[in-house]
Amino acid sequence: MLKVRCSSLGAIMTNPRSKKETLGQTTKSFVKQYIIERKFGIYKEIHSKYFDKGNEVEADAISLCNDVMNLGFIYKNEEKYKNDYITGIPDVNTNDVLLDIKASWDLFTFPFFDTEIKNKGYYYQLQGYMWLTGKKEAYLCYCLMNTPQHLVEDEVRREHWRLNAIDELPEVRKHIESNHNFDHIDDNLRVKSYHIKYDPELIEEFKRRIDVCREYYNELDELLTIKEIQNAK
Repeated sequence: MLKVRCSSLGAIMTNPRSKKETLGQTTKSFVKQYIIERKFGIYKEIHSKYFDKGNEVEADAISLCNDVMNLGFIYKNEEKYKNDYITGIPDVNTNDVLLDIKASWDLFTFPFFDTEIKNKGYYYQLQGYMWLTGKKEAYLCYCLMNTPQHLVEDEVRREHWRLNAIDELPEVRKHIESNHNFDHIDDNLRVKSYHIKYDPELIEEFKRRIDVCREYYNELDELLTIKEIQNAK
């Protein structure tokens, strides 16, 4: 039975373009990928420099949040939660509150001035975590962390390639390295948190949409089964 990861809840919350449709194209694409992965055991890999940085600095980002937000001792959660509809692994799960950590790529992608969460998918993700764990409040935390050196080196090589430079240009290295080191910025400015409260009405909407996704999943599964039978003849 189809269960949605909390990080994918945003994909099922997109609305169709027409009132005649029950699912939007983004949602349909999500269900198609889901059934292909489960049916054939081949999973789509998602890699990017942003994703890699987030994974690598997560522990340090949690430590920075621990220092800045005064929530008591917080630590990385490793436990996976699930119910009849969704699954997820919150980054931090304390007795009272959840945290989801997002490491910004650089100074210009950090939300210094944003008063609201721009990525609605992150809001849905934390609502899912609260649903799974029974928590009533959570924080979405953006952290401005130094970029790991090997990713900085990738940026240096990429910029030299763009410039068609055979020999290393010291000014290029200096510029890129300075753009990925934030030690000179006060810690309090390197964490931006958004407080989120549990929304039971949204949870009911999650359930409704997942039920519709499951109907579409069954349609796709039946279609693949028919093709398998036809090819076997």
